[in-house]
Amino acid sequence: MNCERCKTAIEKGDEMEYSGQILCEDCYMDALSPARACDPWTVYSAKSFEKHTGGLAITELQTQILEILKETGGIPRPGLLERLKGKITASQLERELATLRHMEKIRAEKRGDQVFVRLW
Repeated sequence: MNCERCKTAIEKGDEMEYSGQILCEDCYMDALSPARACDPWTVYSAKSFEKHTGGLAITELQTQILEILKETGGIPRPGLLERLKGKITASQLERELATLRHMEKIRAEKRGDQVFVRLW
């Protein structure tokens, strides 16, 4: 059996049903809890945490994303995903970008007809 979203094979008994679709565990979690880049309470919490602890912990992958954005001056999501090829899926990238957005490390910017991810 295959996941109806990402088409990966699912072992018998590991499938999840959501809104009439058979999903793998990762796609099921994404469906239940999608990444949200614009969440004022999460931004407030991140800024408050940073203020009281003296800084935020940034993962190695988040550091790589920030370095790519620094090097390029901004890049569309597909280009960023291509630069990180093999290290991350599109849904994982969205979660990482949402986290960095909540920390006010990155933002989106429209350039012509494309949306670029860039440093804050």
